[in-house]
Amino acid sequence: MLQSIIIFTLITFRAFGPTENATPAVSAYAPQTGIEIGNIAPELKFVSPDGKEISLSSLRGKLVLVDFWASWCPPCRAENPVVVNAYQKYKDKQFKQGKGFTLYSVSLDKAKPNWVNAIKADKLDWPYHVSDLKGWESKAAAIYKVEGIPANFLIDGTGKIIAKNLRGSDLAAKLESFVKK
Repeated sequence: MLQSIIIFTLITFRAFGPTENATPAVSAYAPQTGIEIGNIAPELKFVSPDGKEISLSSLRGKLVLVDFWASWCPPCRAENPVVVNAYQKYKDKQFKQGKGFTLYSVSLDKAKPNWVNAIKADKLDWPYHVSDLKGWESKAAAIYKVEGIPANFLIDGTGKIIAKNLRGSDLAAKLESFVKK
């Protein structure tokens, strides 16, 4: 009788138990990498104007606005003062999901002088400016499925996307909502 129970248990376990390819149930709840709110932001690693490679993941711990723009884009240039004001106001704040605020600016320019001159002219004083100088063929734009600029993604200190396409006063309002009080 005991032998029959053991055999039945083994057969049942083999038929309905875990398999070699089974994934733990916990993985269904882990954030996925993607470009939707709640996803872990896809990695970006591109070159700054001075040739230094900067990865988005190197900014973990801060709130980061990944901002897609270009020197030749009038709406982008019109939005830059709003972004500069938000940076100045929030760069040193403590947030619920991060310490400080910065930008990872991705330019869709093709000409380096135009890109660099626009950074200076618009007083984009944060240190993280990158581009592959491929315009609309930019790998970063492809990864984030950017089809129009300006476009942006707000990422918390854990690397999760918490907002998208914040313009005008919406950017400051969203940042303010995450300030630790």
